[in-house]
Amino acid sequence: MSDAPEKTSFVEDLTDQSDDFSRWYNEVIRKAQLADNSPVKGCMVIRPYGYGIWENIQRLLDKRIKATGHQNAYFPLLIPESLLQLEADHVEGFAPECAWVTQGGKEPLEERYAIRPTSEAIIGHMYSKWIESYRDLPLLLNQWANVMRWEKRTRPFLRTSEFLWQEGHTAHASEQECREEVMRMLEVYREFVETELAIPVHAGKKSDAERFAGAEDTFTIEALMRDGKALQAGTSHHLGQHFAKVFDITYQDETGKRQHVWQTSWGVSTRLIGALVMTHGDDAGLRLPPNVAPIQAVIVPIYRKPEDKAAVLGFLEQIKAALGEKVRFHIDDRDQYSPGWKYNEYEMRGVPVRLEVGPKDVANSAVMSVRRDTRAKESIPLAQLPERLPALLAEIQKALFDQASAFRDEKTVMVQDLAGVLAHFEGGGSGFVAVPWDGSVAFEAEVKAKAGATLRCMPLDTSRFASLEKPGHRVALFARSY
Repeated sequence: MSDAPEKTSFVEDLTDQSDDFSRWYNEVIRKAQLADNSPVKGCMVIRPYGYGIWENIQRLLDKRIKATGHQNAYFPLLIPESLLQLEADHVEGFAPECAWVTQGGKEPLEERYAIRPTSEAIIGHMYSKWIESYRDLPLLLNQWANVMRWEKRTRPFLRTSEFLWQEGHTAHASEQECREEVMRMLEVYREFVETELAIPVHAGKKSDAERFAGAEDTFTIEALMRDGKALQAGTSHHLGQHFAKVFDITYQDETGKRQHVWQTSWGVSTRLIGALVMTHGDDAGLRLPPNVAPIQAVIVPIYRKPEDKAAVLGFLEQIKAALGEKVRFHIDDRDQYSPGWKYNEYEMRGVPVRLEVGPKDVANSAVMSVRRDTRAKESIPLAQLPERLPALLAEIQKALFDQASAFRDEKTVMVQDLAGVLAHFEGGGSGFVAVPWDGSVAFEAEVKAKAGATLRCMPLDTSRFASLEKPGHRVALFARSY
């Protein structure tokens, strides 16, 4: 076992979640070195550790997107105002958030350019040029890009003026194919977020009041944060033929007749990093799911005597050879920091497993593992490390998902009517409130006005809400949200 004394106090200067969750979140973002404020108001600088999480998200999701037949492309950051104005609903939805370029060099521009709030307009324009025949369909494209929305109130990762995302845009010959694509990508998002980020979500349909500007239907995945607020983690939109008619995107069918295409769009963003922080973090900092953690295991050598140092560092070479590329590990052999200081640092940064290696561990040809999620210790023989460490990481991944699922279930209440929804929130309740809903606009508006909660979605899977089934009604989930 390790020679280092057990730490009983962790990151004492971090605000407790129960005291001020918002302050805790901002402190963790800064102290764990995920991001920092930039000189541009409302924008953030994503630091290497935070960007490492995004790279893993991008890698794992991009593989799924390509597996469904999509290809990556890139469209311009600047969108001519005339294109945005072609689609009135779209402009109305984004106009308050648009940032505009009005001058190039020293010359004023003849036409303003919007800095991309989303790309339906520019992509619709290009699709009208590229699509001619039914043989050109379906057109399945995705882009990884940045977006600018001039937000008045910002918070790192959750809502910033500039953020990173992927946005898929597809065109189809029939409405059936279009709707199948919408649901296919919604399921890709659900499976990805639950499998890789260990975040349980409700997949469902948005109400008309909450749907994307210009869409016929919007579907979403909704997660619950540890402060009881919901977070929209991804959306998939059925755009119908609305943009196709605006931008004249047509194709010649098998009979020679011109038809408008049917379109979808769907996306997730760096908001997912904020979701990770708020779903899994605790009073000591981050707890990252191993599948997306930049460092899955940190190895901390422990020694006091010169002769111990040589033995421990020599043993580290054996560990490196044994692990190879089975896990993403980092050896912290900095002499200017004590082992205890390193323990606190990597707990704050949410590294799933710490491996301690002291003289006694070397003598036993083993390492002492410490789980970040439970702080449980286990001595692992070097010969078993290549198999045991990946298995341990898988156990942590599952444990984080199970814990988040249990929390969501605990924070979900079922009521039968509007009065029950209002009573829950006005009585200080949080989390999801499930209720039978007949589609009443007045019902939805009253909950928003009186309780500050919105209809997050009508879940597609209602198996857990069987007691709420009522003719002419759909189960609706209300919550306060980010």
